[in-house]
Amino acid sequence: MSSAGSSGSGRGRGGQAAVGDQKETKESKPNPKMSKALGTSAKRIQKELAEITLDPPPNCSAGPKGENFYEWVSTILGPPGSVYEGGVFFLDIHFSPEYPFKPPKVTFRTRIYHCNINSQGVICLDILKDNWSPALTISKVLLSICSLLTDCNPGE
Repeated sequence: MSSAGSSGSGRGRGGQAAVGDQKETKESKPNPKMSKALGTSAKRIQKELAEITLDPPPNCSAGPKGENFYEWVSTILGPPGSVYEGGVFFLDIHFSPEYPFKPPKVTFRTRIYHCNINSQGVICLDILKDNWSPALTISKVLLSICSLLTDCNPGE
């Protein structure tokens, strides 16, 4: 009876190792293009996090929500001299694996009435769409959003 029990637990361990091995095999064979994109985007996001931590744009802060570098939260203080002065605005920033070759998705979590921001917090800003360039950084995006809060651009 004990030998049946030990061979049963031996098979159980072997079965678990096989399941674990299958997972490792699947995870160790990612799409090479996606793997390279993840490496490029992760390095770029880490670099930008270091820069924005050391030298944040005026009235702005940003950083990861938790352990995930691809999900950030940002705080913008209403620009002095604007109708938003004294306000505190929270934004979500989502980086795709294709970042910096595709723009981050930036949305207001705080409700705001502005001609370039819809009721879902989506920002109408050319650099977040067609005029995006990999040379832009999240710091420059936040500066552009602050500028948008100072001046409404209904044409964008």
